[in-house]
Amino acid sequence: MSVPVVLFERPAEHVALVRINRPEARNALNLEVRKLLARYLAECGEDTATRAIVLTGNDKSFAAGADIKEMADAGTIEMLQRGVHKLWRGIAGCPKPVIAAVSGYALGGGCELAMTCDIIVAGESARFGQPEVNIGIIPGGGATQRLTRAIGKYKAMKYILTGELFSAREALDMGLASEVVPDPEVEGRAIDLARQIAALPPLAVQLAKEAVLAGMDAPLTSALALEAKSSQILFSSQDQKEGMRAFIEKRKPKFTGR
Repeated sequence: MSVPVVLFERPAEHVALVRINRPEARNALNLEVRKLLARYLAECGEDTATRAIVLTGNDKSFAAGADIKEMADAGTIEMLQRGVHKLWRGIAGCPKPVIAAVSGYALGGGCELAMTCDIIVAGESARFGQPEVNIGIIPGGGATQRLTRAIGKYKAMKYILTGELFSAREALDMGLASEVVPDPEVEGRAIDLARQIAALPPLAVQLAKEAVLAGMDAPLTSALALEAKSSQILFSSQDQKEGMRAFIEKRKPKFTGR
């Protein structure tokens, strides 16, 4: 019986962990992996019991890029029909917070996958990069846009046009990584962050994520209006009433997601 290329785990209450499991291929992202990632994140997005998600690989590779063997002989029409761009949109569109726990290599599509997440926890020896130019293509999963937005035009141009890799510390300094921790602590730290977020009111977390992502591509006045409306909407939630009562009464709140 074959081992699944993507594993689903429950490491803590209200926390889901999705693990890429192709160690023999350094967790290369073939079409099967991409479809399963999109499916699991869509299911987690609809599941009220899931409040935060950790996306990871293994200690050697988060994901070392696309599966080159799978695409080397493909033509334009075949690549279009595969619909990989739609799968990427599905992954990036998950309404729940997604934390990438990055150990080892996050290259090409692997780096792009990490950038679809909301928080990136990287191990000290992690390596990032967009080396697609070395094999005659350019990034196709969002790096020309997301990397540029994360680290700025001139840094992004350097890495996209040369294919050079960069370290976890460089990623942190440039604003791509959220935290850098010792290699053995990567997954545990990501789960701790997910557990911390999962203990908070889910509606507030969801609307905060929506406001940040939608506001990034909107004029400041529109983004501020979205933020204000999202904040106002939450005053109809039970969790807002519970959170403020608990604060006044100096007790721990009990959030239900309503």
